[in-house]
Amino acid sequence: MKTNKIIVIGGGYAGLRAVERLAKNKSNEIILLDKNPYHYMQTDVYDLIANEEDFAQITVDLFTFCMGFEGNVTFFKQEVTNVDFENKKVITPIQRYNYDYLVIAVGSRTRFMDNVIGLREHAYGIKALHRAMYFKQKFEMSLFKKVDESGTYCTPLSIIIAGGGLSGVEIAAQMASFSREFYQRNNFICRKLNIVLVNAGEHILQGVDPVLVKQSDQRLKDLEIVIKNKRKVVELTKTTVKLSCGEIIPMDFMIFAGGIEPNGLVQNLDVAKTQRGYIKTNDYLQVEAYKNVFALGDSTTIYYNGDPVAPTADVAEQMAELCAKNIEALMVGKNLQKHNIHSRGILIALGRGYAVATIFGFHLKGYMAYIFKKIIERVYAKRLDYRSKQGCKKIFDI
Repeated sequence: MKTNKIIVIGGGYAGLRAVERLAKNKSNEIILLDKNPYHYMQTDVYDLIANEEDFAQITVDLFTFCMGFEGNVTFFKQEVTNVDFENKKVITPIQRYNYDYLVIAVGSRTRFMDNVIGLREHAYGIKALHRAMYFKQKFEMSLFKKVDESGTYCTPLSIIIAGGGLSGVEIAAQMASFSREFYQRNNFICRKLNIVLVNAGEHILQGVDPVLVKQSDQRLKDLEIVIKNKRKVVELTKTTVKLSCGEIIPMDFMIFAGGIEPNGLVQNLDVAKTQRGYIKTNDYLQVEAYKNVFALGDSTTIYYNGDPVAPTADVAEQMAELCAKNIEALMVGKNLQKHNIHSRGILIALGRGYAVATIFGFHLKGYMAYIFKKIIERVYAKRLDYRSKQGCKKIFDI
């Protein structure tokens, strides 16, 4: 039986689901490459920052995950620097790997815009786990300092969040909710926390169901978060943020969630790209000019009824499932399946015990939506954890 060599670049939501589906065919020899040795569940990062979950609960070890399959999946902790598409080789600083089929699923990174003075020096992103961990420590130390200076007077802790999309809204709500409970539970005198959400659009959550926008906006206001719409951050110093309207706001630190850009690898690849720099793919998720190469998740942009599909974890996994089907079809000479991928729903975490959601057209809010979100996250984590435990058992039985 012919062995099919498949390389998956990226251990994110799309990459892992592609590996799971492709590994079912025992004639597939799969290599997973990632610069990090773990899968980072970004949908849970807000719980990490708010101390609802720890580091171990939002990561999965990729070595043991890949060992959990039937011997046809291997993980290498190596950063891919380029791809030689003509000769079918993936290039890392250590080695060159041959492939028959290639899946590019490297995700995206926070877009720190060069025209915003001081942004790189004084703002934090949370797309990468090490940045999220650093911010978590910074946040907790800032809370401690305010408590430490408590007395008859204390200055408020001022947090600026730039970006009124899903990430910005969720992190603002989670921080406000956590801080409120933190101060109340410990009966501290100093309870002052100012969170300002700076949003360039007319309202938060552009492109999201209007019902969810209205519910989220009200929830943020209930948490005493100040929303400044139709404004942009134009300059940062260590202690201030200047907005496009000329207003200067004091800050202790700022989270930048104002947009994403393609991963560095995607920028290096010699393939057709969109105006924003993402890989162009056809209706089958194939990279233009290379029928044996697929791009998934944040590496590309797909459309449904003419509109771009938001790059959520759910969409990334749908793409991975279709990609696996189409690779199997290519192997046996069958027709490929066009994508009909769209968001099956959206769940927005808005603080402890509260969320809003739309699932297959039905709206939920409050604790019920929060529980639904938690169930989805737990099911996903348990599936990966089971595979990882199987791999761990194999390693220690050797």
